[in-house]
This record gives sequence, structure tokens and C-alpha cells, in this order.
Amino acid sequence: MTVTNPNPAPVAEAPRSGGTRLVDRVLKMRELAILVVLLVMIAVTQAGNSQFLSEQGIKDLLLNAAILVLVATGQSVVVLTRNVDLSVGSTLGISAFAAGTWLHGGGDAIVAILLAVLLGTGFGLLNGLLVSLGQVPALVVTLGTLYIVRGVDSIWVGSRQITAADLPGSFVDFGSGGISAVPWPALIALVVLAGTAHHLRHFGSGRELYALGSNPEAARLAGIPVRKRILAAYTFCGSLAGLAGAMYLARFGNVDSGTGNGYELTVVSAVVVGGIAFTGGSGSVYGAALGALLLTSVNSVLPALGVSSVWVLAINGVLLLLAIAVDRIVALRVAAALKKKSDRTKNVMAKENAGA
Repeated sequence: MTVTNPNPAPVAEAPRSGGTRLVDRVLKMRELAILVVLLVMIAVTQAGNSQFLSEQGIKDLLLNAAILVLVATGQSVVVLTRNVDLSVGSTLGISAFAAGTWLHGGGDAIVAILLAVLLGTGFGLLNGLLVSLGQVPALVVTLGTLYIVRGVDSIWVGSRQITAADLPGSFVDFGSGGISAVPWPALIALVVLAGTAHHLRHFGSGRELYALGSNPEAARLAGIPVRKRILAAYTFCGSLAGLAGAMYLARFGNVDSGTGNGYELTVVSAVVVGGIAFTGGSGSVYGAALGALLLTSVNSVLPALGVSSVWVLAINGVLLLLAIAVDRIVALRVAAALKKKSDRTKNVMAKENAGA
């Protein structure tokens, strides 16, 4: 008769590799560095322009950052899987115009927001199907859908324009209202950000995205539904791009066929600067949000100091290059650490075999 232990000892969690610990340390240091740079930049700007941190100044900063944080959160989930979505800018633009058209026709504001989210979800689902089931490279697929959506947007919108005068006053007030200096769109972005971070950290489907980005083949062999996870990531990204379109409409009240042009580059910059490795598998959405806040602050700080807006693009480019360089250095360090550990393990096994 076999006797089983009713209280088996818990299995100790396997220690993380030196490479993994190195990545964690670097990412935490990068997020801390971004926060320090952001605070110093704001302090210097406030010293040069006392109105920068006024209630309205803080509200404008958070309003602009909220839209970028929403899209960057969705983009982060996609990049974690070692993919990218370049169509988020065009999705934002067409979703904003769809919501504006509905409101201009006398529709309800809640329905307009849902319409924008559903439209974004549809485009995200299309991208996900092409990438996951069609096995087409993400860069090719989303670049194609970028032009397709932009073309549809241009044909549909034409020379028309939605302005604040065409929208209900309550919707426009929602875009600029809030609790003290914190606007409603910023609170929505914060809830979405916190919910996404919680899911990635505490749910199996979220942790599987990291495993998929780290090593797609190993994830597939481990039984992770790779195609399903990629499809879900793109669908979620499209949904947030649609929601950001509705928030853009509420924030600016002005939408035309050019809305969202080039926005995808800003989003990718925010994600990479914030510490999401472009090769997938590491980073956090909180870091991406800090990257979005940093880029938004640069766009606000330089004009406040009287610096030409041309330098905004230059600084964004420098930050992106620095982030990519850091990612490359970390990748090389991690590879070296893992190789050293592998060699050490082989040596130990060889000695044990020789002793036997």
C-alpha cells in the first residue's frame, strides 16, 4: 500500500537567473531615471515660467499625456509579444471622427465613446488575425493597415471637419473637466493603466505575454496559446486606440482627415523610452506611461521656455536612440550572464560525471 503525505512540503520557487535579475535592475533604474529627469525638467521650467505649474498648466499637461498613455499602454502589450502596431495613429483618427459624426448627428455621448472603442477593436482584431493566423510580419501588416485606414479616413472625411461647435456642450466639458487639476481623461487613463499592469503581473494570460516575447518557440513548446495571445494583444491595443480617439475628440473638439498623422511614432518612442524592450519580453506599462509623460512634458516645456518646436522632434529622436542603445547593451549583458551560468552548470555536471 502506498502512503501519501497529506501535507507535502511546498516546492521552493526556482531562483531567477543572473540575466533576469540584471534586466529587472536596469528597468527599475531606467524608470527611476525617467522620473528624476521629468521632475528636474519640470522644476527648471517652473523656475523660468511661474505659470507652468498653475492649475490650468497641470491640467493641460495631464490632458495631453492621458491620450498618449492610453495608446502607449495598448502598444506596450503588443511590444511585449515581440510585435508592434504602427496603425494606432490612423485608428485614433478614424475613431475620433466616427465619434464626432455620431455626436454631430445628435447621438448620445456614451454611445459615441463605445462606437470609437468598437471601431478600434475591429481594426486591432484585423491586425491580430493577419499577424497571428496569417503569420505575416507585424511591421508589414500594421504598416499596410496604417495606409488602408488612413485612406478610408481620407475618403470618408474628405474636406469635412468636426469642431467643438458641432459637439454637445456636456461632451466638451467632459474633455476639460475633472477633479481640481486632474481631468477626467487622465483618471480614465490611470484606471486603464493600473488595470493592465495588474493583469500582466497577477494573471497567467498576462505573464504568458512576457514568456512569449522572451522566447516564442519555447512558449509554444510550453503549451502557451501563442496565436491567441497575440490576437488578444492586438485587439486590446486597437480598443485603447479607439478609446484614445474619443478622448482626443473630447479634449480638442477638432477632428479632420489629418488627425493622428505620425502619432504612431510618438507612441513607439514613449514605449521604448519607458523601458519596454523592442525585442519583447521585458518592461512594464508603468514605465511606458512615464515615457509618455516625459515626451508630453518635453512638448510642453520647450515652448514654455521659448525654445523652437523643431527641437522637440530632435529631442524625441535622441531619447529614442538612447533607449535603443540601452536595450542593446542590456541584451548583450544578459546573453553574457546566461552563457556564463550555462558554462558553469556544464562544468559542475562534468565534474560530477567524472567523480561517478
